[in-house]
Amino acid sequence: MRSAIAHGLKARVTDRTIPRMGLRKLDRAFYQKPAEQLARDLIGKILVHRVGGKELRGRIVETEAYIGEHDLACHASKGRTKRTEVMYGDAGHAYVYFIYGMYEMLNIVASHVNDAQAVLIRAAEPLDGWDANLSGPGRLARGFKITRADNAADLTGDRLYMLDDGSPPPRITRSKRINIDYSGHWKNRLLRFHATHSEHVSGPKTRK
Repeated sequence: MRSAIAHGLKARVTDRTIPRMGLRKLDRAFYQKPAEQLARDLIGKILVHRVGGKELRGRIVETEAYIGEHDLACHASKGRTKRTEVMYGDAGHAYVYFIYGMYEMLNIVASHVNDAQAVLIRAAEPLDGWDANLSGPGRLARGFKITRADNAADLTGDRLYMLDDGSPPPRITRSKRINIDYSGHWKNRLLRFHATHSEHVSGPKTRK
């Protein structure tokens, strides 16, 4: 059973080189919305990381929303801690954490101050001829060379940020989040979003 949100034409999910002209950096106001809306709106946007003298770019194709302290799959459900402090701050900052003793995960803080919501970036399509596997949040962070040193990075800055290149929004499918069976009834919420036709999505491509 599929549930899809149509946002215009099918995205150019096979693009490999994106012109430098006409790119707009996402500002703070873009991120100041509920995580559920932000997770959807980030599909098709371009993640950029300037690191080691290189500029790495990928088009986001899969996200998950974590919508606050009442969401039992959200880290904030255990309260305000040193680890989750950044989630309680301004929207548009990176929340990077370490999991399974081997993966770093990139999240984007959403909503407003003291409302701990965030969006997990699960997958992206590499651009500019970049040969990388960005399917899955661990591989994405590793490919983009994002580490816990990037935690709390301001995404309106010049090192780690998001771009809008004006591409037609893709058709989006929503489904259950992945690997959150511990979260009770929250495991059934449809808070995962992905570009329906993308080959770079990490998880199931249909709603279950």
